Amino acid sequence: MASAPDPSRLPPPTAPPLPGPALMLQEWRDVAFWHWPLPPREAAPLLPPGTRPDVLDGVTYVGVVAFRVARTRLPGGVPGGGYGEVNVRLYSVDGLGRRGVVFLSLEASSAHTVLAGRAAGLPYMWSDVSVGADGDGVAYATRRRLPRSPGRARGRFHLRVGDPVDDPSPFERFVTDRWGLHTHHAGRTRWVAAAHPDWRLYRASPLGWDETLLERAGVARPPGVPSVLFSPGTDTRFAPGGALRRHR
Repeated sequence: MASAPDPSRLPPPTAPPLPGPALMLQEWRDVAFWHWPLPPREAAPLLPPGTRPDVLDGVTYVGVVAFRVARTRLPGGVPGGGYGEVNVRLYSVDGLGRRGVVFLSLEASSAHTVLAGRAAGLPYMWSDVSVGADGDGVAYATRRRLPRSPGRARGRFHLRVGDPVDDPSPFERFVTDRWGLHTHHAGRTRWVAAAHPDWRLYRASPLGWDETLLERAGVARPPGVPSVLFSPGTDTRFAPGGALRRHR
């Protein structure tokens, strides 16, 4: 019988306190997670300096996550609009043991969000993104507008929502209990903390998949059927958590 994963290798199941006042809040809705296992050696070159792949039982993961941002509240309580987002992400840990996600691309249908995100060092792309019910499931679609490139990045995904996840597996916790992100900007790898209530997760079945996002992000999609999860959503707060030492 295989031994249970070491709990110390899993993120905490609830969000730690933010290191300071929240600077932004986003309401995420109709969140879908697709994941494939990925050898850590393939993920490592894509991560910011000062971080390494976070692993579970010797494996890390690449994910495609799609959702609606129903509302955004910016610093000073300034309201922001809603939009659709589809991101490609990896899983990271730094020398202080802070686990997070690393975004390889973020497709968003809000030009203002794209401009602000790129100014902060995040790889936002202006895209047409749609999210909505489709027959017996939920459908997501994205088509990149800018920056333009040969073989424009696109994706169409369709899933059927299944039973609720009452007791998340170590894998399900590993890919959803992520309380921050790492990004590299202006010569430094930076940590941004995130906090939100516990996910309400449901297992899901893939009904359709056609995309070039992973390839455009520098990841060859692993073979096999992805693991798929769905959540009605949560409200997430973000706060800056500091920079690692300068890297070039």
